[in-house]
Amino acid sequence: MMTDTIEVKKMLTFLEEIGIPVIYREIDSECFLPGLLIEKGTIIIDENKLKYPGDILHEAAHIAVVPAADRPLLNGKEIGSRKDNAAEEMMAIAWSYAAAVYTGIDPYLVFHDEGYQGGGKEIADNFAAGRYFGVPMLQWVGMAADEAKSREIGVNTYPHIISWLRN
Repeated sequence: MMTDTIEVKKMLTFLEEIGIPVIYREIDSECFLPGLLIEKGTIIIDENKLKYPGDILHEAAHIAVVPAADRPLLNGKEIGSRKDNAAEEMMAIAWSYAAAVYTGIDPYLVFHDEGYQGGGKEIADNFAAGRYFGVPMLQWVGMAADEAKSREIGVNTYPHIISWLRN
């Protein structure tokens, strides 16, 4: 099974540590990503349908970057229609990259060519070269530090994350 790999085990351990719940069960409904669904702030994984394990981190990112009050209500089908969808998508991409770096997972597993409208490799290439997007929004909501804040509180700048879950 794809979920038995070292990388997936690292992802799931990380998600457990930061408080994003994951449940394995069959998914009968249509999913945006094969074998993955967000349901009431929980990641649902259908091991028989999961096609790209790196997508687990990106789905977790959607849960992580929404305000805390919204997390337990978040459902995958509603993500695209949220008021702040565009900003949350950019934050989720930046969060996903930071999570891959933090957990020691190859970012190209998360940013594969079948995702991100075929631009996964380019996103990973740009982030690896320090050409980020979404990071200013992570900084604005207090999840990452800009240069001034990093000096003030003594932490590194992105891809270091101050808080993996938005308040």
